Amino acid sequence: MHRTICRRSAGVPALNNPFASPLTGILAATLLLATPLAAHDPQPPEDETLRVYDEVEVKARGDNLVGLASSATEGATGYEDLARRPLARPGSLVETAPGVIATQHSGGGKANQYFLRGFNLDHGTDFSVWVAGVPVNMPSHGHGQGYADLNFLIPEMVDSVRYRKGPYYAESGDFSAAGGIDMELLRSLPSRHVVATGGGDSFGRLLWAESFSRAEDEDLLVAVDLFHRDGPWTRDEENEGAKALVRYSKGDTYRGFTVTAMGYDADWLSTDQVPRRAVESGQIDRFDLVDPGPRGATERYSLSAEYYHGHSDSLTRVRGYLLHYDFDLISNFTYFLEDEDNGDQFEQKDRRLVAGLDLRHSWLGQWGDRILESSAGFQLRTDDIENGLFRTSNLVRLGAVRQDDVDQFGGGPWIETQIAWSDTVRTRLGLRADYYRADVSSDLAINSGTEEDWLLSPKLSVILGPWSDTEVYVNAGYGFHSNDARGAVIRVDPVTGDPVDPVQGLVRAKGADIGVRTTSVPGLQSTFTVFALELDSELVFVGDGGATEASRPSRRLGIEWTNFYRIRDWLTLDVDLTWTDAEFTDDDPSGDRIPGAIEETLAAGVSVDPGGKFFGSLRWRYFGAAPLIEDDSVRSTTSSLVDGRLGYRLGDDIELHLDVFNLFDREASDIEYFYASRLPGEPSGGIEDIHFHPVESRTARLSVSWRP
Repeated sequence: MHRTICRRSAGVPALNNPFASPLTGILAATLLLATPLAAHDPQPPEDETLRVYDEVEVKARGDNLVGLASSATEGATGYEDLARRPLARPGSLVETAPGVIATQHSGGGKANQYFLRGFNLDHGTDFSVWVAGVPVNMPSHGHGQGYADLNFLIPEMVDSVRYRKGPYYAESGDFSAAGGIDMELLRSLPSRHVVATGGGDSFGRLLWAESFSRAEDEDLLVAVDLFHRDGPWTRDEENEGAKALVRYSKGDTYRGFTVTAMGYDADWLSTDQVPRRAVESGQIDRFDLVDPGPRGATERYSLSAEYYHGHSDSLTRVRGYLLHYDFDLISNFTYFLEDEDNGDQFEQKDRRLVAGLDLRHSWLGQWGDRILESSAGFQLRTDDIENGLFRTSNLVRLGAVRQDDVDQFGGGPWIETQIAWSDTVRTRLGLRADYYRADVSSDLAINSGTEEDWLLSPKLSVILGPWSDTEVYVNAGYGFHSNDARGAVIRVDPVTGDPVDPVQGLVRAKGADIGVRTTSVPGLQSTFTVFALELDSELVFVGDGGATEASRPSRRLGIEWTNFYRIRDWLTLDVDLTWTDAEFTDDDPSGDRIPGAIEETLAAGVSVDPGGKFFGSLRWRYFGAAPLIEDDSVRSTTSSLVDGRLGYRLGDDIELHLDVFNLFDREASDIEYFYASRLPGEPSGGIEDIHFHPVESRTARLSVSWRP
């Protein structure tokens, strides 16, 4: 996260300027005319002109954000912090944001399951993810709304992870009600980087990355990543594939452009969640499966470009992207509940072409003696989608449940302004307008149609301080998530033929935070936040269909306490705790608890690197129990995992590190659901039971890293 600090020579207090911050949000195409407010007033005297005098790069959790942040729940994790973490999978990078949990309930090639602020976010419904300015969430996806698959990432090529929570940021649009992650990629490497990794469960990986430069302001970064893993499953997962990155950059911080191409191709065999009764009876092992059919494949190819042009008091950025995506997944969550002869196996397909463009202009202005920092932009995105749901048996299609062509369009303008009213009071006011349109052409004509919707989302933040290196934040705002376009136009259930009511295209969210950030203890960054978040419609998991559907309105109240302590230059400690109470807010005899809403999380880590031969880190992740049905009579179990890394430097060029995951070999669950399923020989109505996906058993991976 870059922040350029500006001040007026005559003593106006220093303010943060977001001009050089990474551009987040979806990208858009339009012309934006924005005139600085200062242009409407006479120019100040020569000795009071605005000028850039310093630049601060927020690259790590230990960097001081007092005077820069506008809430207690925004921050960044940089390259050095990321490099210290043992990562079981690329999606674990999101756990660098305090309070975020990423798990897996199927094969390694499937998108992670995300948890944040008392949400079981499925694969990203209220959690927005961007990589190098390209949105990862997929609306109206064949498997789940907002599907955010990060398996295409090469972790070593991620430069920083910026996080924000709550609907308080005008530039953040769809899927960001609970929070969002913005990952920036490296521009260059100081030397060639080759990594070879091998480990338990037939894990193998080879990474080659190198930078090429013809001039001081010009860089070409190329990386290729090949991988294979089988996992601890009774049937080998055979998750294998390739990733590639080519990134060309020219210019400096204020003027230049970047072109990025990324490619990813992978396939895998899945072991989905299994019924607890089958494991406890000895019918199957906890790493076994009921149906051998589940498997998947994903292709993702993207081309994006960014152009930026800045002056001492303004910066204009334009980003655009084109994305091809192809996804195929076969699952079976209920086994023989619906079809006693052929089983309940089904296939989900999603193929799409995505395009978007974003314009952002930031500038400094004046209103009397006060400095204004303003940003405005316009974002658009269009998805041309072909998806389908098919009944299958032994991987053979028995028939289509539904097939749809969806043209979906969304985006709109946003603007925000920050004003310093005094040395200790500043405000940020923002407004966002979003328009949504979807045209659905279904194989069942009655389920075809067009849906349009729009929302205005105002935002307000009040920042008080600093006093003794401490600030207080009050944030309030409106946000939203979009619903699946097929659900917005549906009239008839394609399986039963019963009439159904369509859902709203855009679902309102509203939130408020009160937070404190302090750096009064040398080396310690600490925040404490109390938050509330309400949604007009919750999305809940439907076990027998393996999907989500719009449901009841909800409210979450919670607290977050985050700490990052640089005890010495070579020793860091972080501890993050969250607690959330989540409930439905309408009256319903079934109960008011939200299934899957985790109540407590704890993440802690220690990193040691004295600069000699040895270095290492330990990380502990705990998430608590959650109700699995609305009356809270069935609850999930807790999970507590420790991962570790021990490294050794053979010289200036070669480094070894051993990563151990699930160090104490805990038999915990990645995810648990409660629903009815039927195994062979069981009653035709099935049996309601907890279905779980086990945490993988202890495994070690040894990596050799060469940087000549």
